[in-house]
Parts: sequence; C-alpha cells; structure tokens
Amino acid sequence: MTDKIALYLGIVIVALIGFDYLVFDGAELLFLAKKFAEFSEWIAFWR
Repeated sequence: MTDKIALYLGIVIVALIGFDYLVFDGAELLFLAKKFAEFSEWIAFWR
C-alpha cells in the first residue's frame, strides 16, 4: 500500500466516524465495537 492510498483511506475512515458521531450519536460505532468484542471472544475460544 502506498502512502497516498493509506492517507486517503485514513481520511475516509475518520470522516465516516465523524459522520456517525454527528448524525447518529456514535450508535453504529458502538454497535460495531460490541460486535468486534464478541468476535474476538469467539476467535479466542477457537484458539
């Protein structure tokens, strides 16, 4: 991955997080964080 692609990807991610925070009060980000926590526990179980 080049630096230019990484920079654009980082800007898009930060913009989407900001949009979620402003429009939906961070509800989707919280949902994804909870699902990621469940997923990591599931992965740890199979380890």
